[in-house]
Amino acid sequence: MKKAEKTPQTEVISRTPFPGSKKIYVQGQLHDIQVAMREITLSDTSINGKIASKNTPLTVYDTSGPFTDPNIDTDIRKGLPRLRQNWILERGDVDELEAITSNYGLERLSNPRLNSLRFEHLKKPLRAKTGQNVSQLHYAKKGIITSEMEYIAIRENQRIAEVNNIGHQHQGHSFGANTQKGLITPEFVRSEVALGRAVIPNNINHPESEPMILGRNFW
Repeated sequence: MKKAEKTPQTEVISRTPFPGSKKIYVQGQLHDIQVAMREITLSDTSINGKIASKNTPLTVYDTSGPFTDPNIDTDIRKGLPRLRQNWILERGDVDELEAITSNYGLERLSNPRLNSLRFEHLKKPLRAKTGQNVSQLHYAKKGIITSEMEYIAIRENQRIAEVNNIGHQHQGHSFGANTQKGLITPEFVRSEVALGRAVIPNNINHPESEPMILGRNFW
């Protein structure tokens, strides 16, 4: 009897785009990057049954990844596109190992019971070169605005300067935070990370992950 397949197949993955919206990509200015966003179609504003105004689409944060992009062919065994791979390699501060070196990784690799769960997309691991530091905090303190930082700034702004028309916004209360007035710039992202008020958790061995930031001045 053939052993049951344990890995989900492409046809069972939910890939239906959210209704009334579509995946879009915003081009970076400092780096050659494409930032994933979601554009939501808004109905016309009607008063007494008559159209009073047309509403432009609203762009919002989208962390659904490539699964909601009908133009990307998703194969669970090949893994997600390696979005940050070139960003990492172009900085020139990492080496590629010949093979997995951790005891846990070697144990898993040699376990025949896991053969049915193997994926095609596994690559040789990377590590920082001798004397190098590959954290976003390190780059930020050196004054370097990385592709990850620009990606974050673009997505945090949600294209508000270009197309979003959300009317008057109350300024609110900062409660002592260094709240950015106006647009979130790549430099503001860098400075907040350098000052220790925000973190960008991006592992060099998970280049498929989209850059995100954690901090009180961000979404």
